[in-house]
Amino acid sequence: MRVKAAPGHRVPTEEDPYKYIEDAKTVDVPDTSYYRRRVATGELLTAENTRGGAKQPAQESAE
Repeated sequence: MRVKAAPGHRVPTEEDPYKYIEDAKTVDVPDTSYYRRRVATGELLTAENTRGGAKQPAQESAE
């Protein structure tokens, strides 16, 4: 699972509480209950949530 911290958060990793996931870059983490709980509380964002969706081009009128 690819995650990054929500803006303004530093989330400790599961295996080393002195190593943090920050909002600067996306990292790979195992899909464990620890990280799923952090995603559920909003402290971590999944890679799908961090990307801006592709915007649809404006429709031109046929007038």
